[in-house]
Amino acid sequence: MKKLLIIKTGSSDQHVINKCGDCDMRIAQCVGIPYDDIRVISVYENAVPILPDDIAGIIITGSPSMVTALEPWGVATAQWLKQVVKMNIPVLGICFGHQLLAHTFGGSVDYHELGEEKGEVEIRLTEEGKKDPLLGVLPEHFSAYASHFQTVTRLPQNAVILAQNDFESTHALRFKDNVWGVQFHPECVGDVFCNTVEHKTYGMALLRRFYELAISNSGKETTNESKTAVL
Repeated sequence: MKKLLIIKTGSSDQHVINKCGDCDMRIAQCVGIPYDDIRVISVYENAVPILPDDIAGIIITGSPSMVTALEPWGVATAQWLKQVVKMNIPVLGICFGHQLLAHTFGGSVDYHELGEEKGEVEIRLTEEGKKDPLLGVLPEHFSAYASHFQTVTRLPQNAVILAQNDFESTHALRFKDNVWGVQFHPECVGDVFCNTVEHKTYGMALLRRFYELAISNSGKETTNESKTAVL
């Protein structure tokens, strides 16, 4: 079976890692697959992003960095993503990853005018979100953990808002077919980092649904030309 590629853009606080593991480990746990069944590229440590042949889907993690800092590894990852999406491989961005996708596809990111959103928050699906193959697995109203200073201030062309709340109008976006971003953290479930409760947050359900979509999509062929563009 093909694997999940995690583009790691930062690391959790050390006390969280000690108690619960870093974000890549928590994603694997939420998806319900062994850690050996994921591949991790730590781009924030200047590892060069590549796309191995055995990848079904890609998750871009959150980060303490800011998209607007335009750090070299972030710029390089954005350029790589522009090529990856041509291959129709499912991509999910989380928090920083969500904002990086918006920036990559021509949107704008900046500091939120109301400051930081932090803690367990209530989010609601839009009408488009209810019909979406990924976000539609969630109930109309759900809780999730959020921790961010920046936000998507201008949508890329053709992006669709799938979830929002009174603070954040773009808590989930569909950028293209098979490419999504969520401002909240679905991997923060029932641990010391977020102190949330799984049956309320549904983060595990979202990540498992993404993996299901990725695996079901993985049988589709990609062209040799597209593969060459990202390897």
